[in-house]
Amino acid sequence: MLRWFLSSLRTQLYTGIEFNKIRNGNGKNTTRGHSIRKPLNAFLGEVFLAEWKDDRAGAKTRLVSEQVSHHPPITAMHISDESAGVRADGYARVEMTFNGAVHVNQVGHAIYRVDRYNEEYLVPLPDVKVKGFLSGCLYPEITGTYHILGINGFAAEIKFWGESVLSRAKRNSFEAKIYRKGDSKKTAIYTVVGCWSEGGWTVKDAKTGQVIEKFDLDAPENQAIPITLLPVEEQDEWESRRAWAGVIEGLKTGNLSQVVEEKSKLEQAQRQMRAMEAVRGVTWEPLFFRSCSGEEHEVFRRMVKEWGLEREWKLEGERTKGVWRVNEEAVKELKRPFRKGVSPTGYHETS
Repeated sequence: MLRWFLSSLRTQLYTGIEFNKIRNGNGKNTTRGHSIRKPLNAFLGEVFLAEWKDDRAGAKTRLVSEQVSHHPPITAMHISDESAGVRADGYARVEMTFNGAVHVNQVGHAIYRVDRYNEEYLVPLPDVKVKGFLSGCLYPEITGTYHILGINGFAAEIKFWGESVLSRAKRNSFEAKIYRKGDSKKTAIYTVVGCWSEGGWTVKDAKTGQVIEKFDLDAPENQAIPITLLPVEEQDEWESRRAWAGVIEGLKTGNLSQVVEEKSKLEQAQRQMRAMEAVRGVTWEPLFFRSCSGEEHEVFRRMVKEWGLEREWKLEGERTKGVWRVNEEAVKELKRPFRKGVSPTGYHETS
């Protein structure tokens, strides 16, 4: 679980970069000198669906994500591989502030389940600081301490830090340890030290110092399987690539007038839809997720209490409009078009 979490950070946070095409002088992949990109702001009801297929293993991973709220911005997601018996469900409210750097605070978490061992893990969504404005090359840094909690009696504690003018610390560095529940001193069983954005890390037996694993982020066997998406013309109007097609085309061709025009068209339409709903007393309902009360989230409450992290890790359902759970039936019966009579640009007919 710790390996999975660490290896996912680069593609999550260095948005818009294809690492297999970025090489330094030694032929190695690198993030140095390449700026992250700012994604488009999601609109209410926006849906992103994707799959990853591993033909050799006969496996297929499926992602369903939806923007379930715009004020405040909240995204819910469900990802699963039924053949392997694994799934992750989560949600996040994103808050951004600027104080010499962009601070991205994520309120939320994910629950990862492995059926084979009947285990569940509580996974954090770390806060991120976007730095590099003076150099014009933006990059993310995670700072602080986070935990992955396992129902099996083991946990991982990860401490992140980054570059500093007062130290020789390397960008995107971390140190982690795995320890047992009930150990008030959090005595490490294994330690993991390295960099999550380039190179990799080393896993050691904390007692003997023996190297257990050297994880190379750029090794062929550790590369992500290519994402599979429907052609844009076959997607629903609410799916990201189709909804933002005009903006994306303008960005690719360098036509900034088209970018501004297409983006404004969608944003203005969304504001008009919210105003119309307010007048009619209509409550927007997500397609694939539902909001539950925090009291229903037994897994979160039990795990945080058992690990003594109630102060550090709060549910904060009042800030995320409840706890978001996937609507299993809606996902199974997924059919296009998703919303008859209404598109991201407005209501088109009266039901």
